[in-house]
Amino acid sequence: MATQTLVSVEEYLHTVFEGSDCEYLDGEIVERNMGNKSHGHVQGEIFYIFRQLSAKTGLYAVPEVRHRVSATRFRIPDVAVFTSEPESEVPDLPPLVAIEVLSPDDRIGYIVPKLDEYRQWGVPHIWVADPEDRKLLVYNADGLHEVTQLELPQYGIVLTKDAIFG
Repeated sequence: MATQTLVSVEEYLHTVFEGSDCEYLDGEIVERNMGNKSHGHVQGEIFYIFRQLSAKTGLYAVPEVRHRVSATRFRIPDVAVFTSEPESEVPDLPPLVAIEVLSPDDRIGYIVPKLDEYRQWGVPHIWVADPEDRKLLVYNADGLHEVTQLELPQYGIVLTKDAIFG
């Protein structure tokens, strides 16, 4: 029986991983599924939209940044949107929006616990974009729900399928 070697938080924070960055869950390094061209395109479009709106809204978007969701857990949303620039290089306060773009290998059993962790951490808006099926979803206390657009009404922001998927 193989055993997992636990890694300290400090070691994780000082490690650069080849390829995609890894998440850290209670001492274990967890690889994330690598995206394909469609994943990268959708992630880039979402990030670009928020960067274009930053001067008008004051929102601050970052792609693939480690977030400390608890003392022993670090997650990496595909895009995170904050009400202002985080003070820390590894944000430890929830963003306004955490966005996951599904990769071809992502499974619901992997993504839903991650989304629920964001919700329990206090992220008010949790969005999922599925490039393969051209679907938009939101996650809340009632679970995962398909929607026709993603909205932040307090900022006048509406992201349509056409804007995200092209």
